[in-house]
Amino acid sequence: MVIGTKRQRVIAGLLAVVVISLLTWGWVSPGGSTPQQDITETVSRGNIEKTVLATGILKPAVQVNVGAQVNGQLKKLYVKQGDHVTKGQLLAEIDPTIQENELRKSQAELQSALAQKDATESLLKQYQLELKRQRRMDQDGAAVQSDVDKAASQYATQVAQLRVNEAQIVQSQMALETAKANLGYTRILAPIDGEVLGIVTKEGQTIVSSQTAPTILVLADVDTMSVHTRISETDILKVHVGQPLWFYVVADPKHRYESVMGAIQEAPNEALQEGNPTATPNQQPSAVYYNGVFSVRNTDQQLRTSMTAQVFIITAQVKNVLQVPVATLGQQQGKDQYQVFVKQGSHIEPRWVTIGINDRRYAEVKAGLKEGDILVLGHAESGNGQ
Repeated sequence: MVIGTKRQRVIAGLLAVVVISLLTWGWVSPGGSTPQQDITETVSRGNIEKTVLATGILKPAVQVNVGAQVNGQLKKLYVKQGDHVTKGQLLAEIDPTIQENELRKSQAELQSALAQKDATESLLKQYQLELKRQRRMDQDGAAVQSDVDKAASQYATQVAQLRVNEAQIVQSQMALETAKANLGYTRILAPIDGEVLGIVTKEGQTIVSSQTAPTILVLADVDTMSVHTRISETDILKVHVGQPLWFYVVADPKHRYESVMGAIQEAPNEALQEGNPTATPNQQPSAVYYNGVFSVRNTDQQLRTSMTAQVFIITAQVKNVLQVPVATLGQQQGKDQYQVFVKQGSHIEPRWVTIGINDRRYAEVKAGLKEGDILVLGHAESGNGQ
């Protein structure tokens, strides 16, 4: 019994030490409950933006598929992918043999038409003289009527032949101009200043342009990029032309690019394709999107074709204003009145504040608080204001 009592005293003493230690460090309150440490936020200044979120695809502001207008073998490429070119620079050359032959043929046909006209004019003068002679003889009563009629017919026929020759000359001149143009088309020149995005046709390939102009290479002005965004129908009424916006590309989310909305399509693509026989009639898509387009300078050449952009269209913004986290807003009264709890030393007091815009993270404080006030979370009676 003595030993058991002594052991119980030792255990009781150890428990007392533990309890005293816990009380000393504040882990256990005298009443047996764990004290809650207040979570606080300080009223500060900052910028707040309300935005509409959209996704976009980057495209060059100007992109041209450089093709061939004549047939032939691609004889020489003078550029490679990634090269920067200037307007009028020689990009490629098609074997000009066919076009040179057509040019010589057209020149010969024009010379033949001119010679035929000269011959017709010479014969016309002869028939004109004969007609005059027959008419003088007819006036003197010495002509035979059949000879007079024959001379008049020959003259009229030759006048008509002269008109035919003149028309043939015009046709030959047009053929010659076409042949000259086709020969010029064998030299592919850059239509714009830009960068070679890709080579489609290789040297040695045969080009057939009878129906469509085959693409040789793709040229684009990448100094300015266009961003084509898809705006949800739930947000389209909040967006308008000239609205400021910013975006980042998924390849570099830390770099912020700024611009303004340039154009907004008045109808979604589905509505514009209603006349397409392949489209399904009377079928409403599950989601409707409108296209918005804006441009941005690409001076550092970091933006590339077909990159995905995350676009934030600013519908409202304020700068350097008092702001509080939305999580500190409690009970709402009216449209813009919310209750917050302000810590004054060891005392916490409720206060009604007037709130402006919020971006779902921070809310603008218009009245009721000052910079540096400390707000306490966890005392609110209702959810956060939106």
